Amino acid sequence: QVQLVESGGGLVQAGGSLRLSCAASGSMLSRSVMGWYRQAPGKQRELVATVTSGGSTNLADSVKGRFTISRDHAKNTVYLQISNLKPEDTAVYYCAVDILFSGTKPTRYWGQGTQVTVSS
Repeated sequence: QVQLVESGGGLVQAGGSLRLSCAASGSMLSRSVMGWYRQAPGKQRELVATVTSGGSTNLADSVKGRFTISRDHAKNTVYLQISNLKPEDTAVYYCAVDILFSGTKPTRYWGQGTQVTVSS
């Protein structure tokens, strides 16, 4: 079983910055893909960024140049550094961890979500 605890959300003015953190506990985390998704009111949850165990990153086009994802293996923590926030970044941000225990389909675990609100 994997548990995720997110922190770092809040209310910020447009142009500001935040750093979200997600601390994971459980097994096989060193072999996981960790990432962030977000869901704005009335919209579907969407991918923001992922980072593999080897450090390869993938970011949504809408956040490239403003968001950075990183992970600390020693702390089993993934970070999302957000800069130049825009009102359209307002959403609940969810941490997710994908672990391939066996077979070809990984198991995904979700955090509880952290609210980011950007005022104009």
